[in-house]
Amino acid sequence: MHTKTLTSTAGQGVLLPMIFIGLMFFILGFVTWLNGSLIPFLKIVCELNNFQALWVAFAFYIAYTVMALPSAAILARIGYKRGMTAALGVMAIGALAFIPAAKSGQYAVFLLALFTLASGMTLMQTAINPYIVCIGSRESAAMRISIMGLFNKGAGIVVPLVFSALILSGMERFSESALAAVDAAGREALRNELSQRLVFPYAVMAVGLVIFMALIHFSSLREPELEAADAPTGAVKRWGVFQHPQVVLGAMALFGYVGVEVIAGDTIGLYGRELGVAHYGVLTSYTMGFMVLGYLLGVALIPRWMSQRLALIFSAVSGIAFVLGVAMSSPTESGISQALLGWAGVPSVPNTVFFLAMLGLSNALVWPSIWPLALEGLGKYTAAGSALLIMGIAGGALIPMLYGHFADVWTPQRGYWVMLPWYGLILFYALFGSRLRKW
Repeated sequence: MHTKTLTSTAGQGVLLPMIFIGLMFFILGFVTWLNGSLIPFLKIVCELNNFQALWVAFAFYIAYTVMALPSAAILARIGYKRGMTAALGVMAIGALAFIPAAKSGQYAVFLLALFTLASGMTLMQTAINPYIVCIGSRESAAMRISIMGLFNKGAGIVVPLVFSALILSGMERFSESALAAVDAAGREALRNELSQRLVFPYAVMAVGLVIFMALIHFSSLREPELEAADAPTGAVKRWGVFQHPQVVLGAMALFGYVGVEVIAGDTIGLYGRELGVAHYGVLTSYTMGFMVLGYLLGVALIPRWMSQRLALIFSAVSGIAFVLGVAMSSPTESGISQALLGWAGVPSVPNTVFFLAMLGLSNALVWPSIWPLALEGLGKYTAAGSALLIMGIAGGALIPMLYGHFADVWTPQRGYWVMLPWYGLILFYALFGSRLRKW
């Protein structure tokens, strides 16, 4: 098939681009998985219920739908390397916007800052995912994306620990009982004090993004370019991609996948706090830890021992099993985590929380498997197909909101039933949808 290729640069192999792209995946993971700790934090600062708190995920992930096509247009105009540099600049602006948000304590300003951060990340994602798919053979694409996932989800393990150390220390002063014990003015003062804790970390983040922006700008990272036969124009470029069911259904499967991934990673701290888990601020690290395990399996097994399609089938089936465990297991007993992780000194969690964390294992290989399956056979529509797949990230905006609604209407544990049909959709895509070439 015709697809993107990389211009050859004397003396430069695959290693240097992989290192730079890996660092960018780490940055994306650092910013993305900060939300899991930020949601319960903002729930306290801004006095929110579960549904309102999950507007954090909505504001963050809806940017991928709004900005995916503009990002593709920007890359077409300024190129991939300059696009990555611009993406880091936009992310730095978003990080700086957290400073007025923290000083004002206004939820709407926090959401605007998150949207700005995610807009820069959309531009970054639109550039680096097809780049990593096309840098080598298609059969090993899922393995390369799994390596990138180790950077991304490795950041997801580190972030809650850093956030907890810098911001969540002494949280007993801000518990529901402590806030209820003081008058309205006292509660407002405590919430303002808590909000101010965000200023320094996000200022440091902005500085780090600017430094890495300069590093990319002055690097020798080579530029991908389309082969001459791969340059559709006009209506063909805009609409022709929809004649390929494998990419349209792939975008739908990614929509469901990102939704359940965000629920597993971003609501686990919120759910742990509801159940009285003392270390709820670091629970996202549990989910990310299982995702890292999944990526390691992907690197070891794909493509030699497991095809990309088989990996996707495993992900969907295990996801269904773990959702049943989340919704039906005990919210008080913690025997499973004690048996599996107690030997390593990892603090135990209720069984239902542990199954939620184990969804990280199910989710790890979905993204790496769908991308090469969905882009296969697209030829001149590869760029448009990439933008369509990026738009599927909107599932991270909408599906967690659905969970938040049912968590308030029913119970937080019963709300997790909303994940079940999305794993069913992923299974359908693995078995049938990815094989279709005509409607």
